[in-house]
Amino acid sequence: MKLRDGSVGLQAELAERIFVLDGAMGTNLRAYGLQEDDARGKRFLQNEKDLLNNGDILSLTCPEVIGDLHKRFYEAGADVCETNTFSATSIAQSEFFVMDPREHGGRKDPDFYQNIITDRHLNDLTWEMNVESVRQCRKWADAIGSDTGRQRYVAGAIGPLTVSLSHSPDANDPGFRVVTFDQVLSAYRHQIRALMDGGCDILMIETIFDSLNAKAAAVAVQEVFEEDGLRLPIILSAAVGRGGETMISAQKVEAFWNAFAHTRPLAVGLNCSLGPDLMRPHLEDLSACATTHVACYPNAGLPNPLSPTGFDLDPEQMAEFMGEFAAAGLLNLAGGCCGNTPEHIAAIAKAVTRHPPRVLPRIG
Repeated sequence: MKLRDGSVGLQAELAERIFVLDGAMGTNLRAYGLQEDDARGKRFLQNEKDLLNNGDILSLTCPEVIGDLHKRFYEAGADVCETNTFSATSIAQSEFFVMDPREHGGRKDPDFYQNIITDRHLNDLTWEMNVESVRQCRKWADAIGSDTGRQRYVAGAIGPLTVSLSHSPDANDPGFRVVTFDQVLSAYRHQIRALMDGGCDILMIETIFDSLNAKAAAVAVQEVFEEDGLRLPIILSAAVGRGGETMISAQKVEAFWNAFAHTRPLAVGLNCSLGPDLMRPHLEDLSACATTHVACYPNAGLPNPLSPTGFDLDPEQMAEFMGEFAAAGLLNLAGGCCGNTPEHIAAIAKAVTRHPPRVLPRIG
């Protein structure tokens, strides 16, 4: 199986320095002051459901805004930016384009989601969303990489979905699941193929709340790789609670690593859910057990509605925490999740570049 061009260079660069990831997509989009009409554009003017909270649709209706945010993150020093595809699957997009059967006395169940994953309109729409999102990110990765003489990378963002394979939503029927593993697998396969068709460098399964959902995404990745004879680097990143467990499946970070080590990821990490102060002990645990690169991109502290970004920590405070993580030898990739602006990423980049990357443990 061959690697797509650039993968070998990526591995070599990670051995030399800490890579910088971008910041938040959703919380930064709010600063552009977009309204419902902007999200709909002319194309979705007649859609029955509101679309303003569907950030991924902006790749089609407000591409200049998405491109500008990628540009600002790359200019701030990000080596890797994620595509605007966190919810670009048929399952997630059905929340915005398909009427909820529960509003009429029905329920969401595998029959409902079977219709979703075979819906031609949703599949065509999500394919376009993924391909266009990669192209928008690729444009600025190549432009700023050329201007600065340092290659920049595009990571295809694969989010956790709006359904759970690990838990039942019905307290009276603990065995019930709204969706099957094969249906989740199918939705992820479609997204992964579109991201690869668009030309991303990395596949990033992130903000993992439910490890079984992430397992379906990882299986989808491996199946597509085998079928196409092409392998891209993979990054897996979990969202954990204060006790260090994934939010839905309650898997501790060591168990999380053991569950996914066989996928041979480029990096494994933690993101979202916590600020850097609360995330540190769990990052230390992950760094101690993972035999690959370690990534960390926390929220900018706790939510704070009085803050301009909606989160507590300003760029200097985030940089101080991430610089400490780097000095302790815990990081190979560093960035920020919710509340982290391009200014936060610029400060983080400055702080972590003073330190060498975490040394990968020897195996055997």
